[in-house]
Amino acid sequence: MATTTSYNPYNNVELQTYKNHTKQEVSDLIDKADKRFYSWRETSYSERKKLMLAAAAELKKNTREYAEMMSLEMGKPISQAIGEVEKCAWVCEFYAENAEKQLQDEVVQTDAFKSYVSYEPLGIVLAVMPWNYPFWQVFRFAAPALMAGNIGLLKHASNVFGSALNIEKVFKRAGFPENCFTTLLIGSKDVKEVLENEKVKAVTLTGSGPAGASVASIAGENIKKSVLELGGNNALIVMKDADIDKAVATCVQARFQNTGQSCIAGKRLIIDESISEEFVEKMVIKVRELKSGDPMDEKTYVGTLAREDLAKDLEKQVNASLKSGAKLAIGGNRQGAYYEPTILTNVSQKMTVFEEETFGPVLSVTTFKTVEEAVEMSNNSEFGLGVSIFSKNIEAAEKLAFQFDEGAVFINELVKSDPRLPFGGIKKSGYGRELSQHGIHEFVNRKTIFINK
Repeated sequence: MATTTSYNPYNNVELQTYKNHTKQEVSDLIDKADKRFYSWRETSYSERKKLMLAAAAELKKNTREYAEMMSLEMGKPISQAIGEVEKCAWVCEFYAENAEKQLQDEVVQTDAFKSYVSYEPLGIVLAVMPWNYPFWQVFRFAAPALMAGNIGLLKHASNVFGSALNIEKVFKRAGFPENCFTTLLIGSKDVKEVLENEKVKAVTLTGSGPAGASVASIAGENIKKSVLELGGNNALIVMKDADIDKAVATCVQARFQNTGQSCIAGKRLIIDESISEEFVEKMVIKVRELKSGDPMDEKTYVGTLAREDLAKDLEKQVNASLKSGAKLAIGGNRQGAYYEPTILTNVSQKMTVFEEETFGPVLSVTTFKTVEEAVEMSNNSEFGLGVSIFSKNIEAAEKLAFQFDEGAVFINELVKSDPRLPFGGIKKSGYGRELSQHGIHEFVNRKTIFINK
């Protein structure tokens, strides 16, 4: 029987070995989930609301339990893991309070006696999720999906199976009916067979471009809805009139929180050349103050990467850029799965750290002379997830928003996800939207009802 063993990336200590589900067990779980759907979709919004609020309460009650597992499995600093669990409680509360209104029948005036659009659940939705935000990525799918009357089926990253089982536990403890939300302990190679199962109606994936392309291809061959949230190479654009101290603080957070392992992290600092020297000097001071170390230490801000091979990949990207002429302002060293917070200056658009997504605590710095040049640099990416602009002239910054090929533009703020706003990208950052009313509408059947006397 196949097994999966998880390790603590901070000290390489073995955490736990899990028995993978067999093909027969997976088939049985899908059958049970499908059977549950036909009773779950009949429940009232008030009943679903009560259960979803109970899930939020469970997350708040046992925050530490869930946060510690995240820190142990993928090296997330414990203070940030706690914040992640709390954000999951928020998204549960948001959809508990708003789903009924978001999915109410939409009356349309036609030549009919009565015509309207109803929003009905699809059935089982498969979620293929990554390790970098083990709880948040899942809950931002699960809360709207379950409130819409769908059933959740989770295939999580193999290094966070403990967190995957904890998410299932949250819903069980909250009182959700059995098989409303199920975790499958399977590998990536097993996703194809699950998605091809006729009882699985749709899929959402957060992850890498190759993983997204593979899942989208399988979904397409089987004519099933898919939503993809993939990589990002977000720019942090600092205009010469920006409040430098505030922008420095925000940029440090945008790049180095979660040890830089975030699709929406600001990875490319594109800055007016007239203020670049002062800005980088202040950033270096701030970055030097970030505490690295044991993820379980409350004061740690930068932990390890989730695996040593990820740190080695980052090291290769940095070294290649240094060979091409980039300058090291701070950092640049690796020890096991730990990679120092690093800033590279003198970065051109042809260098590896500009062209590729760096999934770790590395920030590239490129200067511009004109606003037009800054926009062009930002758009010079195969990704289109988000961009941050820093300027005191908010009106001018807002007018630039439409010029960016991105899913989101944030002015004087880091790009972040919020239950009240749609989240997603364009180009190779994926398609579809999560969160807000747009997210809950992704996995419903928009049914036209037309009535004449």
